[in-house]
Amino acid sequence: MTFQNGGNQPRGPLDDRISALLDTRPPLDRPALLSALRDEFTACENAAYRSGWNDALAELRRRS
Repeated sequence: MTFQNGGNQPRGPLDDRISALLDTRPPLDRPALLSALRDEFTACENAAYRSGWNDALAELRRRS
């Protein structure tokens, strides 16, 4: 994760992927861009959801 323009807002892989999608040559049309963004967000949400479940299961195992 990097910081953008020396500010305090971190940039992560999703920010980099969104930037890449916006800079595509030739530019994506609006429906294609929205579809690609939806796919990226869904993938990130799924990864976060799985990570949360893995953490919860690991905690249960520790308590057992």
